[in-house]
Amino acid sequence: MTPEAFEWEKPLAELERRIAELRSFSEEKGIDLSGEIATLEERAVALRQEIYRNLTPWQRVQIARHPRRPTALDYISRICDDFIELHGDRTFRDDPAVVGGIGLLDGIPVTIIGTQKGRDTKENLARNFGLPHPEGFRKAMRLARQAEKFGRPVVTLIDIVGAYPGIEAEERGQGLVIAESIRTFSVLRTPVVCAITGEAGSGGALAIGVGDRVLMMEYAWHSVISPEGCASILWKDAGRAPEAAAALRLTAEECLRLGVVDEILPEPPGGAHRDPDKAAAVLKEALVRHIAELLPIPPDELVRQRQERYRHHRSRPHWQMPPGPASAPAATGE
Repeated sequence: MTPEAFEWEKPLAELERRIAELRSFSEEKGIDLSGEIATLEERAVALRQEIYRNLTPWQRVQIARHPRRPTALDYISRICDDFIELHGDRTFRDDPAVVGGIGLLDGIPVTIIGTQKGRDTKENLARNFGLPHPEGFRKAMRLARQAEKFGRPVVTLIDIVGAYPGIEAEERGQGLVIAESIRTFSVLRTPVVCAITGEAGSGGALAIGVGDRVLMMEYAWHSVISPEGCASILWKDAGRAPEAAAALRLTAEECLRLGVVDEILPEPPGGAHRDPDKAAAVLKEALVRHIAELLPIPPDELVRQRQERYRHHRSRPHWQMPPGPASAPAATGE
């Protein structure tokens, strides 16, 4: 299996390989095989739809972690014009795991903030595997307050398994900074639209995930903890992560049903990594649409509605927690 394909995609990958071979043979020998190729392509489309219609939660987690899945900077380069990245938290240092700056989104000046992973080992080491230190969240707060000062909407792109849990992060007040970030975004007097583009775990996601609208890509996941972390705590066995993923109800469909997010953004067949341009176009359309709806709302009313959204979510019918499956663990923490 190549890095491009997942285990469950093997039949599809084999079919696509046969299509590529037929095309190559047709061009090389000058033989018209368009009918045979068209038949196989139709079969591949049907197979892909069948595979992705029946994905398990754990398979969706794996898609969200695909090494070629678009990162925050990949999306920013596709949806923004004249983007200028800003650095530093004005307290300690610049955290490369969090990127942010100013750009034009369909002509609208916005501040964009996102968590940034790497493509390979070298990039991941430079980006700390996309796990922010406290200074990363302080940078996010600084840029958000700057956006508020100049009346710019804020867009956050979330793809993070969690905040960095190292000793140095704790020494610099990781928990306190996350709480401060949640508070900052809760009272920000400018529109805030959050988009979960990949992983969204724990306080790292919540720190920049409080907004007037929360969008979620089709194959992203959102949970209080990663499946591996959950399995390690409940069963002392990270190998039971697939079982934990099902119990956590972390898929986009579950998050929408529970009222955690407002809209699911469809991805290209096979995931955003298959066609980053198309995925970015869907994201851009949704961001522009929601920002246009939020801009006319007065700042005081905007803050009031945002806080009401989180204070009274349990009164909304779709927030009723469904009964868990028979195999779901009790949330005892044992």
